Amino acid sequence: MIHTKKGGAALWLLAAVILVAAGGGYYYYFIKKSESPPAAKSEETQAMGGFEFATPKKSAHYENNTPLHGAILAGMPLNIVVDVNFDLAKPSSISVMNGGKEYGAGETMIDANKLAMRRKMEQNAPDGLYSVSYNACWPDGSCHDGNFQFAIDREASAKYEDMRGKEEITIRLSEVKFTPMNIRVSKNTKIMWINDDTVTHYVNTNPHPQHTYYPPQNSPALQKGDGFMRTFREAGIYNYHCSAHADSMKGSILVE
Repeated sequence: MIHTKKGGAALWLLAAVILVAAGGGYYYYFIKKSESPPAAKSEETQAMGGFEFATPKKSAHYENNTPLHGAILAGMPLNIVVDVNFDLAKPSSISVMNGGKEYGAGETMIDANKLAMRRKMEQNAPDGLYSVSYNACWPDGSCHDGNFQFAIDREASAKYEDMRGKEEITIRLSEVKFTPMNIRVSKNTKIMWINDDTVTHYVNTNPHPQHTYYPPQNSPALQKGDGFMRTFREAGIYNYHCSAHADSMKGSILVE
């Protein structure tokens, strides 16, 4: 006996209520066809800050990327970085598109350890949504593609503390946070981080745990009273964190 349920995707099939005599008893067998799963969406999107980001695609051996997918930045990224866990080789490549125009600058470079590739961004990159597509290639000649998106919205810089025009700035590592946390500075500004806490802190460029976006910003372990200094000569945004407290201790420097 078959029953079809209208108005839904489920088809219930009750097949063979079979009565089998066995030692004076009866056994009942029920077969049910489960609901068919809904059709998958061809492309998923998530809306953040007025931007819609498509679902990213990760290549084989993918580990991380900077900027992160869905990031909305207050300024132009210094470079685009893709991290993997296998040796990269030519012709690995990164493309950065906005409005049908390429905003990647120069060639795609492979780091000395062969676990990250990077490409600079054009200095005149406007606000908007950027689509990054990359090809990660291995020594055997095979290549695997991936993609992600980020956005630039310079209006977000209004939330940064304006410290432009100062030659030196001190950021305190205190109560498990960077103070000030988000700052806007001029090129060639010297920034000193000083640990006021009794726990060990670090200054690490994004992402965690690869720390590949701007490696000169990676400090050694900082004990109470220790300092770490860097001079920022290139315009762009430098997001960073403490790797010992990566979820809660974050900061950003916008260099103009």
